[in-house]
Amino acid sequence: MPFVPRNPFNIADHFLDDRVREGLGERIALRTWDGTVTYAALQARANRFANALEAAGVRPEERVLVGLPDVPDFPAALFGALKMGAVGVMVNCYLGQRRLRDMYDYTRATAAVIHADHAPAFLEAARGSPNPPRLIVLGTPDGDALIDNSSLHYVNFTSHFDDPAIWLFSGGTTGRPKGVIQSHASFANTTECYAKGVLGYAPDDITLSVPKLYFGYATGSNLFFPLAVGASAVLFPERCTADELFAQIARHRPTILVNVPTMVNRMVAHPDANAQDLSCLRLSTSAGEPLPATLHQRWDDTFGVELLDGLGTAEMWHVFISNRPGEVRPGTLGTAVPGFEVALCDDDGNEVESGEVGRMRVRGGSLAQGYWQHPEATRHAFVGEWYISGDMMTRDPDGCFSYEGRADDLLKVSGKWFSPREAEECLLQQRHVKEAAVVGIETEDGLTVPEAFVVLTARGAGGDGDDSGEAALHAHVADRLESYKRPRAIHILADLPRTHLGKVDRGALKRGAAQT
Repeated sequence: MPFVPRNPFNIADHFLDDRVREGLGERIALRTWDGTVTYAALQARANRFANALEAAGVRPEERVLVGLPDVPDFPAALFGALKMGAVGVMVNCYLGQRRLRDMYDYTRATAAVIHADHAPAFLEAARGSPNPPRLIVLGTPDGDALIDNSSLHYVNFTSHFDDPAIWLFSGGTTGRPKGVIQSHASFANTTECYAKGVLGYAPDDITLSVPKLYFGYATGSNLFFPLAVGASAVLFPERCTADELFAQIARHRPTILVNVPTMVNRMVAHPDANAQDLSCLRLSTSAGEPLPATLHQRWDDTFGVELLDGLGTAEMWHVFISNRPGEVRPGTLGTAVPGFEVALCDDDGNEVESGEVGRMRVRGGSLAQGYWQHPEATRHAFVGEWYISGDMMTRDPDGCFSYEGRADDLLKVSGKWFSPREAEECLLQQRHVKEAAVVGIETEDGLTVPEAFVVLTARGAGGDGDDSGEAALHAHVADRLESYKRPRAIHILADLPRTHLGKVDRGALKRGAAQT
């Protein structure tokens, strides 16, 4: 059932302080390689941050950047900002100074909490910005003293459930991301509908996430969701690799793995994959980008852990379409999460028939308030109770959705429409292909043709056999795809370009192809 918030309502109180009031203060909230943090300790640290931010001049409703790696001070700083009524803006601590300067100017944040290990880019960006935030640099004497000398006690700001709580950023694969304004109620709603209602988060769960906490998918699945039920989350600051992930699993024995297709691919391709013990996992989720059925099958064959693909957007905060435990259908996204309504419509807003491709629109209690300083985009995307996305999908008679691509990604070749995913899936069936992306490239005569960008496995890149070159890949798709769906060119790359959220940057692929 959708969440009905009380008023006032503050999610720092809801996700953290409520657990302490329930007598769970000594339960483990966070797990790291070096030790654990209890709910009571996390609450006390968050109170220190709230007091420190107030002392630094932050006022309710102003923005606070959280640019920390995945360490316990990340959730403490985020909850501290929320406690004092500020709006949290989570950013990747590895962003370069140019992107950070844009972030300062766009958000007009009053303060930014960062760590000394990542400070140079933040400091340089501040020098070039007309409205830089006050930087609180942890790991320095001044920054540590500001937090450590602040009071352990704090009376939370009386936020309204519809007050802005956190800005997320649209995860589109082209263009500069837009700030998506989400309220306190949105985060609690999806926690009830998806985390508890579909995945069944429970107090004994231990979560481990591939994406870092600044990504809304992880903010939910590896922080808010476990804290909502008294469970615990594993945090590690290192960049996520298959080796690092396997080590964290061996150390902490999580029950839920928060995954993405790129890492699913790297895990199953790891030379020691079959030697890994993943028996602690009761399930893994996948989101962020489509999960090919071929890759899903490889995961099942290698690890035997139930993998639930789903779809979420920053505009609805988190997952609202998902496969269900015990009812997984590889190659599909599953069905709508209870509490959300999903419709597929044509360009005139009429619902399409079962099996036909339509543009997705969704409504429910986690609808964002709009895009910051993008009024035209807000008017087009948010229409009444509905968010109208650029995602194109089909739905079968059982209500199960299949992803067909973004509206801008569908290709019309030789007068016929098709989804690049079909060609990508075909390429992934070739034994030497590790990753594949197909985009439409406009020719000199104005026609659109599909071109493929492929990353080979180590053996394929090493020239193992005679079936790993471009000619062999062309022959592979020629045997399996209709002529208009076959990539006219296949480019072999060392890696695919990625967006700030780790998705394949199709815009960069198009630009690169146009320049060759």
